Formats: sequence, C-alpha cells, structure tokens
Amino acid sequence: MNKLLVVTVLVALLAVNTDSFRLRRQVAEEEEGTLTKISDAVKSYYNSAVDTVNGYVDSIKGLKLEEKAKNLYTETSTVVSTYAGIFQDQLYHFFHH
Repeated sequence: MNKLLVVTVLVALLAVNTDSFRLRRQVAEEEEGTLTKISDAVKSYYNSAVDTVNGYVDSIKGLKLEEKAKNLYTETSTVVSTYAGIFQDQLYHFFHH
C-alpha cells in the first residue's frame, strides 16, 4: 500500500512538472518570436543607416573633397614651415647678437 501511494505521488508530481514545462516552453517560444521581431527591426535600421552613409561617402567622393583636403594640407604645411623657419631665424638673431 505504501509503495502504491509513493508511486501515485511521484506520477502526480511528474504530471504537474510536465505541464509546467510545457507552459514554460510555450512562453519561451513566444519570447523568441518577440526577440526575433526586435532583432529584425534593429538589423533593418542598421542596414538602412549603412546604406545612407555609403550614399554620403559616394557623393563626397564625387566632389573630390579628399583630393582638395590633401592639397590644402600640403599647402598649409608648406606655409607654416616657411613662417616657422623665418621665426626661428628671427629668434636666433635676437638672442645671438
């Protein structure tokens, strides 16, 4: 009789746990659906942003701004080095004469 009672209690606990496992699994599947929707939305926003930036980069390359920036840098560095040399000569003559 005790064995039958123990087996009945164990089967009842197993049945209750099995039902709760099924409920948890269904909830997890619903969450995965929500997470999938969210991740798909994030991916689409990211792809849209990347496409927009690529469009901007292509339009900038069309204006040849990179070449203009390089030319501006070389011209500016030439002018600055010239005036730095003049200033250095002035300081040298000021302190050594």
